[in-house]
Amino acid sequence: MPIKVGQDTAKTRRSLSVNGKSISYYSIPAAQEAGLGDFSRLPAALKVVLENMLRFEDGGFSVSVDDIKAFAEWGANGGKNPREIAYRPARVLMQDFTGVPAVVDLAAMRDGIKALGGDPQKINPLNPVDLVIDHSVMIDEFGNPRAFQMNVDREYERNMERYQFLKWGQKAFNNFRVVPPGTGICHQVNLEYLAQTVWTDTDQNGEEVAYPDTLVGTDSHTTMVNGMAVLGWGVGGIEAEAAMLGQPISMLIPEVVGFELTGEMVEGTTGTDLVLKVVEMLREKGVVGKFVEFYGEGLDRLPLADRATIANMAPEYGATCGFFPIDNETLRYLRNTGRDEDRIALVEAYAKENGFWRDENYAPVYTDTLSLDMGTIVPAISGPKRPQDYVPLTNAKAAFRKEMEETFKRPMGKEVPVKGEDYTMESGKVVIASITSCTNTSNPYVMIGAGLVAKKAHELGLNRKPWVKTSLAPGSQVVSEYLEAAGLQEHLDAIGFNLVGYGCTTCIGNSGPIQKEISEAIAEGDLVATSVLSGNRNFEGRISPDVRANYLASPPLVVVYALAGTLDIDLTSEPIGQDKNGNDVYMKDLWPSQKEIADLVEATVTREAFLKKYADVFKGDEKWQAVETTDAETYDWPPSSTYIQNPPYFQNMSPEPGTISNIEGARILAILGDMVTTDHISPAGSFSTTSPAGKYLLERQVQPREFNSYGSRRGNHEVMMRGTFANIRIKNEMLDGVEGGYTKGPDGEQTSIYDAAMAYKEKGIPLVVFGGEQYGAGSSRDWAAKGTALLGVKAVIAESFERIHRSNLVGMGVIPFEFTGGDNRKTLGLTGDETISIHGLDTIQPLQEVPCTITYADGTEKTITLKCRIDTAPEIEYIENGGVLHYVLRNLAKAS
Repeated sequence: MPIKVGQDTAKTRRSLSVNGKSISYYSIPAAQEAGLGDFSRLPAALKVVLENMLRFEDGGFSVSVDDIKAFAEWGANGGKNPREIAYRPARVLMQDFTGVPAVVDLAAMRDGIKALGGDPQKINPLNPVDLVIDHSVMIDEFGNPRAFQMNVDREYERNMERYQFLKWGQKAFNNFRVVPPGTGICHQVNLEYLAQTVWTDTDQNGEEVAYPDTLVGTDSHTTMVNGMAVLGWGVGGIEAEAAMLGQPISMLIPEVVGFELTGEMVEGTTGTDLVLKVVEMLREKGVVGKFVEFYGEGLDRLPLADRATIANMAPEYGATCGFFPIDNETLRYLRNTGRDEDRIALVEAYAKENGFWRDENYAPVYTDTLSLDMGTIVPAISGPKRPQDYVPLTNAKAAFRKEMEETFKRPMGKEVPVKGEDYTMESGKVVIASITSCTNTSNPYVMIGAGLVAKKAHELGLNRKPWVKTSLAPGSQVVSEYLEAAGLQEHLDAIGFNLVGYGCTTCIGNSGPIQKEISEAIAEGDLVATSVLSGNRNFEGRISPDVRANYLASPPLVVVYALAGTLDIDLTSEPIGQDKNGNDVYMKDLWPSQKEIADLVEATVTREAFLKKYADVFKGDEKWQAVETTDAETYDWPPSSTYIQNPPYFQNMSPEPGTISNIEGARILAILGDMVTTDHISPAGSFSTTSPAGKYLLERQVQPREFNSYGSRRGNHEVMMRGTFANIRIKNEMLDGVEGGYTKGPDGEQTSIYDAAMAYKEKGIPLVVFGGEQYGAGSSRDWAAKGTALLGVKAVIAESFERIHRSNLVGMGVIPFEFTGGDNRKTLGLTGDETISIHGLDTIQPLQEVPCTITYADGTEKTITLKCRIDTAPEIEYIENGGVLHYVLRNLAKAS
């Protein structure tokens, strides 16, 4: 399907000759020559957005000449001009946890448009969509040669309904491709194969047009691809669905913080150590809602794999994205990963011609800057609960002991026997050591480094401690290819790091069960067991229900901690074990030199390996090819399915939108603290038989072994409603000292959040939720907003919101509000017994302040002022329609 671009092309459309072929593009220098403003010193990240404005201006796409001129004003105003613009990414990336509910919504919209008298074929992606199945493999089996095949077999057993549904979607919808299970993690597949840095397509006149590769993804770590100058960020599935159906992303021209990198990494440090420091610095700086662009002479010595690691963790430092401009290293990476030579030539020519190229003269204007000398980086970990909690390795033991005393309030040294074993469990022991996640498994320097540590350990006779569950889950098959070629996989296998699957695994809570007797000992002693993973997330309750303290570390450090078996050790000075002759072995005895790593990377990470492994990326194995499905235009919802159900959003929908009503007499469902993540709101991992979701499945004869995870059941709103606010570590301040998804019901008694919400819904009483700072941090999961809406919550009132979750709430018709004037849940003395009324919503404008009346249990009233975080005019229409998808559906129905 040709792209549709703006019609008024005379001012800025130019042509470029690449390898004897002419291709059109929209020229930023031409826009400057046409008198639209001075764009010469805009950051490259912002030039990508500017080009988007040029390409769609005057084409009926809500883009005006004033929008283009606003970018020149941005530079003149010191990197600030928060003008609202309509931005259209080139494509959409999904993974299966967030992708399945998105396809469920599209299928439901086909039913919905049919009910409104419209054409079901209007519900089709207009932009290319790739869905990579990477979130479903769980580590049931580990530490042996059978682990990979057994985990794959269990994955298909658990997820066949979902895979049949996705195969139906691939047939039913245009512009929609599915990358089968066992291929890799979506961000790594995107980085290594799908992304092109400069995209091309034909326009409505049949002419080929080149433009920056851009995307949004239904996973917050979509930002990884910014490492190769592809502008992308995570959105909720709701926003992604709207984007694929032609709805622009309404956004403000962002501030761009420049992060200067100087110097070079020193011996013994890794890209992971660098990114953990970057996360700490940028969280302290405060970059929520902003772009971060990396610049400086240090980039000349920073491989693209390290850039991608830094870009990947943009959600952890709070930025919309962390962008690296196009330079020679970009071209080298494109070539090494098997991209077409004509594409590489186009990337270079386009970047230099259109002002995207970084060289020694690159000196843009930034909103603000900060700087880091990479020569100061030291080995580090982050934890135990947040990625920004940076701990130099030299201080790791002392920091853990301090956390035990101050955070966990438990003594060190308590030992509990493990039934049937000759060792005991105690706080600090590592029970999970996992090389996992797109963040680091995409980086051959740290993966080869981990393999070399394993090789040296194996040769000395060291092994993982018996209580450590070890796993290796690469982000793509290419990783296995070069680990095998380097002769390192056999050594990883020897110490327990066998291949368990190609997917996200531990990083998203798919760590699988630990040994039953170890779990029982942890519970018996109320111990603080630990995990060490090479991932990007370590939020409470995310990694494993048995683990309270989770630490992020480089893959080589994950191996070392598996050998040591505890966090209660100074790896820089204490021995981690003994060799075959009984001699102490220290970390320094195992750690490879940078030259050792670089030589192996050079020899084994080859263009041929990438071409081989991505040759049949959409084909899948025999299991995938055997999955059967129908060719129907609309989906035949199986009534007995516990994975896929027709959601209620579009059923009995009126042809016309409603109006925004004031909130009267609402009750409080939950009062939550700071840094409540989307994991707290909508957990992805396992759940118990006593939870509302577990009870629902038991009632339908689903056995606990088949529960799978919340994430895998996101196509069933009944499970997900029951899982909302159900994280085992969430703390509702309406209750004293209680962890988990509980609240007060209408009768004032403690009950589950789900049961309370249903009781209030039956009485017709609206609900609100209160929160602290950074409400909705973390993953981009739309179910954190969908579940909130389906529970009957009309408003969330917090001190501040993370970008994606605020947008998702609006996209589901839930209004976000922020406190003003120093008010918060604590200063107001909220207990949960109050009623809440919010007025002024019937005439609401973007970012308007409105009165909120709190009526306390004793009858006293207090009126405070809230800032409504409906940020843009289109978002008002979304709320009037009950959500962005309702808005799109009504418009498509009218158009057809």
